[in-house]
Amino acid sequence: MKKSSFLRNAFIATAGIIICKIIGLLYVIPFYSIIGSQGGALYSYAYSIYAIFLSLSTSGIPIAISKLVSEYQTMEYYNSKERVYKIGLALIMTLGIVLFVLMMLSAPFLAKIILGDLTGGNSVASVTMVIRVISLSLLIVPILSVTKGYLQGHQMMDSPSKANVIEQLVRVGVIILGSLFAVRVFHTKIDTAVGIAVFGATAGAIAAYFYLAMKLHKHKEILHSNAIRTRKEAKITNHVILKKIIFYAFPFLVIDLLKSAFSLVDTFTVVNTLTNLGYEASITESVIGVLTTWGTKLNMIVVSISLGISMSLVPSVASSYVEKDMVGVNEKVRDAVQLLLFFCLPMVFGLSFLSGSVWTIFYGEEMMCASIFSLFIFQSITFVLLTILLNITQTINDTRLAVGTLLFSFILKAVLNIPVMHVCYFLKIEAYYGPSIATIGAQAIAIFILLYVLAKKHRISLSKSKIVIGKIILSTLIMFMSLKIVGLFIPVAESSRLLATIKVIFYTILGSIIYFVTIGRSGGMKGIFRNLKKDIFFHKD
Repeated sequence: MKKSSFLRNAFIATAGIIICKIIGLLYVIPFYSIIGSQGGALYSYAYSIYAIFLSLSTSGIPIAISKLVSEYQTMEYYNSKERVYKIGLALIMTLGIVLFVLMMLSAPFLAKIILGDLTGGNSVASVTMVIRVISLSLLIVPILSVTKGYLQGHQMMDSPSKANVIEQLVRVGVIILGSLFAVRVFHTKIDTAVGIAVFGATAGAIAAYFYLAMKLHKHKEILHSNAIRTRKEAKITNHVILKKIIFYAFPFLVIDLLKSAFSLVDTFTVVNTLTNLGYEASITESVIGVLTTWGTKLNMIVVSISLGISMSLVPSVASSYVEKDMVGVNEKVRDAVQLLLFFCLPMVFGLSFLSGSVWTIFYGEEMMCASIFSLFIFQSITFVLLTILLNITQTINDTRLAVGTLLFSFILKAVLNIPVMHVCYFLKIEAYYGPSIATIGAQAIAIFILLYVLAKKHRISLSKSKIVIGKIILSTLIMFMSLKIVGLFIPVAESSRLLATIKVIFYTILGSIIYFVTIGRSGGMKGIFRNLKKDIFFHKD
């Protein structure tokens, strides 16, 4: 196996995730036109509930496997490393089955809570059906996730990244072809088409798992070499490994669950609150669709960068932390944050500026939805920064800080969501901006808390990155203001998909040139990519 560097692995993982998200973005154009806004709301109901159950069944254990495998690999405990995978697999299969049964049984109750007093939209029966269909994926996705974690623990990012692409291609194929045949050929109801679409998650996971199973078989001699238990490993029993997996996994589980719950707060509060404020059913279901599904899909291009960096950061930082190399930990953290902001910040400002045309390209001309998205996209900045900092905090085993900070942030979101909507309404601002404002504020507070405590308690500081980060922010603002000025002469909003696409391409090229020239002239590029050439192109076997 190649001793790949952190930056190289980060780029491989990120590239795979970005490809998946691009596929995930492109499919929404035909899918949304097939099922419409009401079908889109139904689809979002299923996925917002599924996200919580998926967090319970997968979040934590795969990343714990990755971390523990990386630790044992570093210490040359090869037998223990293999037992980590087997024990983790048994644990997650059991958990997946239990949660599948629970989701199936609770679907009617959850559907009633989501819809509340809504009339004229989706029915309780339809929401119940799609929740039950998507619950099937809980039988296979957890197994797939642990297998990816095992390979990532070996810092083998290629196979999991390819598996992600396969999973997405199969899933999207089922969504598009299934819904298209259901509506246009067999003329079924929209809820049937959405039911077929959400089954795509199960089909994609099955295809990806078979691919990884073949890879495991192909590399079994490398992965399982020297797997004889040594004297040093005598005290590492299966019970000890199970306790470690749970110890590592639980905080990650809680963290991911709380992150998913941010969206769930919107699912359970937005429709009822907007209905009480006098908004029509068509508007409330369009809003919840933007907040929990359609806007989130556009955000994922930005968020995918954070996911790719995080996948490489955890095993890499874990390895340095085990060796007590805090200088290495600090350097990797700075690299991760700089890389994150370098790509994400200009993308967020650019997408906000182009929100009208971008929304037209993917979903058609809907001024209200585009307006919500222009603010909603800024959630991705706070989300990705919070994700990276939480993963760092967890990897250095400060569970209380990670869980406590996120729990505090979630409580803020839950407490503020409805009041902020009412305040917006009182100030003659559309109430549907409230959820985004509440999320951004709650996550920003959590970020400042984590940065402060990491610097004071663990001496993990971004102080050496201040100049580089400042150059990124300045370059982004110069780009944004330049686009605003040009926008006075060439309006961005378009009702035609063709013209909207042309304008998005034009402004993307113009914005990219302005940003890269500005940050290049400022010297910011050197600080960010000082080791990139060596890391990616000159790694040794």
